[in-house]
Amino acid sequence: MNSNKKNLSPEQREQLLKALQARFEKNMNRHKGLEWPQVQAKVEADAEKLWSLHEMERTGGEPDVVGHDKKTGEYIFYDCSAESPKGRRSICYDREALESRKENKPKDNAIGMATAMGIELLTEEQYRELQKLGNFDTKTSSWVKTPSAVRKLGGALFCDRRFDTVFVYHNGAESYYAARAFRGSLRV
Repeated sequence: MNSNKKNLSPEQREQLLKALQARFEKNMNRHKGLEWPQVQAKVEADAEKLWSLHEMERTGGEPDVVGHDKKTGEYIFYDCSAESPKGRRSICYDREALESRKENKPKDNAIGMATAMGIELLTEEQYRELQKLGNFDTKTSSWVKTPSAVRKLGGALFCDRRFDTVFVYHNGAESYYAARAFRGSLRV
């Protein structure tokens, strides 16, 4: 195994690129007007971003391109799994919330996991944009980036889709549920 944990083996790279290409081609409605060869060239040129995409994939996020920033030339990936990523569930919002729990601590926290993966939590606005591309989180929910004023008071926000409507809710940041994870974004 390579000593640098943020490098993928040739097999992992190939497997990931095949999965990303298949998802890209199956879901053209998410990225109208974009073509895979240009996306692939960008992704392959940045080993660290490729590793982050692998982490999104490994934890069940099913990353896909949802946009292209014409100013920077970056492609924007979001986790597009139908439900909140399985490999990131049962986590509280951030490290402070995790440390505040005296017992029954969750195994991790959303902000810490996202940072370790090299990605950002979706904002409420990004979450709503994602929901325009399909029906996501109809049985689960996802933590979203929480405004500091809310977080300072002990709260954190999460979203889901019920009754064909996107809802934003609040919980104590230290809470965690088997059906709640987080969705991330990555610019490549």
